Amino acid sequence: MEKGRWSSEDAPRASMPDELSHPKFSEWKFKLFRVRSMEKAPLPNETPVEKENQPEVAMENSGSPGSVMKLCFGGKSKENMETAQGRVDLKLQEIDTHMNLLKCLCRLCGLSIQKAKGPSHEVQGDLEVSSRCALRRMGCKFLNWPEVILKVFKVDVTTDMETVHPSLFCHRCWTAVMRGGGFCSFTRTQIPDWKPHNTHCNLCFPKKSSFHRIGRKRAKPLKIAHSHPKRIKRDSSESPGTNRAWRQTTENTGSGGQEWLKLSVQRGQWVKNITQCQRDHLSTKLIPPEVPADFLHAVTCQVCDHLLSDPVQSPCRHLFCRVCILRYSRALGQNCPTCNQHLNPSHLTKPAKFFLATLNAIPLLCPSEGCNDWVRFDSFREHCLNHYHEKESQGEQKALEQNFDDYLPVNKGGRPRQHLLSLTRRAQKHRLRDLKNQVKAFAEKEEGGDVKSVCLTLFLLALRAGNEPKQADELEALMQGRGCGLHPAVCLAIRVNTFLSCSQYHKMYRTVKATSGRQIFQPLHTLRNAEKELLPGFHQFEWQPALKNVSSSWDVGIIDGLSGWTTSVDDVPADTISRRFRYDVALVSALKDLEEDIMEGLRERELDDSMCTSGFTVVVKESCDGMGDVGEKHGSGPAVPEKAVRFSFTIMSISIRVEGEDDGITIFQEQKPNSELSCRPLCLIFVDESDHETLTAILGPVVAERKAMMESRLILSVGGLLRSFRFFFRGTGYDEKMVREMEGLEASGSTYICTLCDSTRAEASQNMVLHSITRSHDENLERYEIWRTNPFSESADELRDRVKGVSAKPFMETQPTLDALHCDIGNATEFYKIFQDEIGEVYQKSNPSREERRRWRSTLDKHLRKNLKLKPVMRMNGNYARRLMTREAVEVVCELVLSEERREALRKLMDLYLQMKPVWRSTRPSQDCPVQLCQYSYNSQQFADLLSTTFKYRYDGKITNYLHKTLAHVPEIVERDGSIGAWASEGNESGNKLFRRFRKMNARQSKTFELEDVLKHHWLYTSKYLQKFMEAHKNSAKAMQATFNPEETPDEIDMALEVPDF
Repeated sequence: MEKGRWSSEDAPRASMPDELSHPKFSEWKFKLFRVRSMEKAPLPNETPVEKENQPEVAMENSGSPGSVMKLCFGGKSKENMETAQGRVDLKLQEIDTHMNLLKCLCRLCGLSIQKAKGPSHEVQGDLEVSSRCALRRMGCKFLNWPEVILKVFKVDVTTDMETVHPSLFCHRCWTAVMRGGGFCSFTRTQIPDWKPHNTHCNLCFPKKSSFHRIGRKRAKPLKIAHSHPKRIKRDSSESPGTNRAWRQTTENTGSGGQEWLKLSVQRGQWVKNITQCQRDHLSTKLIPPEVPADFLHAVTCQVCDHLLSDPVQSPCRHLFCRVCILRYSRALGQNCPTCNQHLNPSHLTKPAKFFLATLNAIPLLCPSEGCNDWVRFDSFREHCLNHYHEKESQGEQKALEQNFDDYLPVNKGGRPRQHLLSLTRRAQKHRLRDLKNQVKAFAEKEEGGDVKSVCLTLFLLALRAGNEPKQADELEALMQGRGCGLHPAVCLAIRVNTFLSCSQYHKMYRTVKATSGRQIFQPLHTLRNAEKELLPGFHQFEWQPALKNVSSSWDVGIIDGLSGWTTSVDDVPADTISRRFRYDVALVSALKDLEEDIMEGLRERELDDSMCTSGFTVVVKESCDGMGDVGEKHGSGPAVPEKAVRFSFTIMSISIRVEGEDDGITIFQEQKPNSELSCRPLCLIFVDESDHETLTAILGPVVAERKAMMESRLILSVGGLLRSFRFFFRGTGYDEKMVREMEGLEASGSTYICTLCDSTRAEASQNMVLHSITRSHDENLERYEIWRTNPFSESADELRDRVKGVSAKPFMETQPTLDALHCDIGNATEFYKIFQDEIGEVYQKSNPSREERRRWRSTLDKHLRKNLKLKPVMRMNGNYARRLMTREAVEVVCELVLSEERREALRKLMDLYLQMKPVWRSTRPSQDCPVQLCQYSYNSQQFADLLSTTFKYRYDGKITNYLHKTLAHVPEIVERDGSIGAWASEGNESGNKLFRRFRKMNARQSKTFELEDVLKHHWLYTSKYLQKFMEAHKNSAKAMQATFNPEETPDEIDMALEVPDF
């Protein structure tokens, strides 16, 4: 497939490390905790805690090269002012000063906190007891300040960073919150726009405003901490090469002097606040001192100056710890700390295996007391664990400090560390067991044991911090009991299957939302976005070789059915409207709709991807039939008859040929091949099915696309892999009239009675059973050429006898078969006439009048309606035929027949028919009715003998088309295809009522667009994806009713919604 065809998001991430292969890694792994770049950082004027005064084994050696600017801001710049005396970078002092100034300001109003009389409050903290009680009395049930601030000041403070935003707000803003009851603010508070520190920072470098002489006092400028202090003379006793930084003491506080700190200590404080890896990563001091400096620099992380832990390599060939570089990128931007190039965390890769082997072989000195062993880096974990278990057994376990007695590396296994979501459930429980115990302890202490609420709140805060408001709102609605609503696919399935128009669905959506206060159903625009993935033209594919005379574009939706019509100058413009999908695009959409079934079939038969190299074989059943008069009367005047034709297809089976086996393995079989839910519409035409020229011209492009697809193979992504498909088309879903139109045969009243053989009507009545299938599409084409050219100069009758009834050019290949549905209807029509003749005793008299036949029909209809409640119909249909062809109907008819001998003949005739009927109606006759299949030839012969003797008055020299096919060709077709009922056109016929309903309820009142709307909704109606959602939710009506009406209802009251069982 062309490389340009696929987007960068779909390309395989082969070069990506294991942990970063998951697409949600960067969002999920570091959203569960907030990385505050400068949080808990000790200020230069503060006294370090006791823990930091202890000797840190993990600190880097003071003599290691590298500047703080490289560490925190990526590369050198003109602002690096390090002199030979080793002064601290001025950039760090500016940020330190900036943070000190932020601590003195209010987050909400921007004014000084000291000017507001009253205590200050933490922006990210929980509500105090007094504030919570006061707000609760006014109806506010929030528990923390971020929610209150968001409600009152419309400011989201959950994503604040301590280097950019103040962490406190003043007492004035607290008073405004209390006065507004936690819902609004009665004072106009202008929220300042806080920006990161830069060289033009208005906070650190305030602009001097010009004052006119109006008697106002000039404001004093803020003291700038980065101004050069007065240099203090050094003591001569100090060594000349000592490298120090200023530390403010009590002696020089007033004079503004500072005392110098070591660069390593200052850098360690910043690294600790950014990466927080002192407990996890090992110091380079554990490496033997005789190791060369270049090698030491190669195995050191460029961020934290520790030994590389789970190392990754950037595109600029620099090495970092995975956790350190990711936290660094979150805090200070996506730039390389060494060369300041742009660095995307998804571009990090694993170093070479040789380097990893060298890193694991480095000897390290064990830091435990009394142990001076040199241990390999890859064995350091087990060695430290042994010390830990020894101290635990002796009861000497101490608090976790920055020593390595209880050191546990990040990667606790020999294999590369996998992402949490890629682990099994058992492995996830094992990795999160400590966090689970901590959350459980917190919930029992603070929330009364409600662990679920604590976890959901953590997840909600992570989503808010990650700037994902949509998912956060859905989760918050679920936590507050409002529910996040039904899935868009469920709403789309409800709308399509209940034939709701846009206005009806929108009215239901507004009514439910206003009544229950919850958004149960999704709005219309969400449904429109959901239906795009289900309609043809959404999925990418490719044909190898490319289809002849067919465009290679894949994003093709509904097109004009007349677009492929080749016209000439003399042609009259087509007086018809047609809409259709492109055949190959529709097949791709149908296969993607069956993707879950295909993968499930592969899993059930234990077929892996290595065995599926030969590709898949798809068998498609094609159906085409006229829908009769579909016209609707709009306005005054008579209703104009309007004929329509629908062409549809059904994916019958998908099989695959495994290497080493001759027969293919079926992985998908359509369970309901005659259902309207499996028959997908392809083309809709406003045309009479008898109009051969128009039908040929419109279906011509469909035939061309079908022929091109049979000579190529489809490349489509299924189950995450590209797979090939080959198609076999079988045109079996046609009635007698449509077959004759497509194969160019004469009409049904022709002398040549059958579309399968060359028998005439007289020959078929004399020999009702012994016939074989002789016609084919190629033979019909040859006979048409003879009919067109008349090479032997024969007369019209002789030429007609030679071509066996071919009078037009066949334009679409059909499978020589019998349509089970129309066979039932045709045979029922014939039995209906036999019943009338037996009531009137036609066997005793010949040539009855038309009035007598009407009287016999009226008598039969009244008797059937009285005893079987079978209403008469103007035209025989499938439902009437099924109820008429029963033993009960024969018994009712026998009540009107006077002769007992004729009654027995009718009963025997019906019994033989009912024994033969399951053979052509069953989808698997060899499994469903093996006895009837074996006895079919005998029963058909008995049936034929009964027609030629007892009912000779009706079948002397004539026989109907479907009776001939039933008696002569059924065994041969079943032996060839395995079934007749599975390939019937019943699904296409059942779609006629759908056309009328979709046209009435969902189509726009315009001839230009109504076929497009009907075709779209009919396709969605047949979607397996929506059918699964409908099947899963059709039994949840009581739960939906409880959602609409949260009040308790008695169990005996049926509150179920009327969701139809589709």
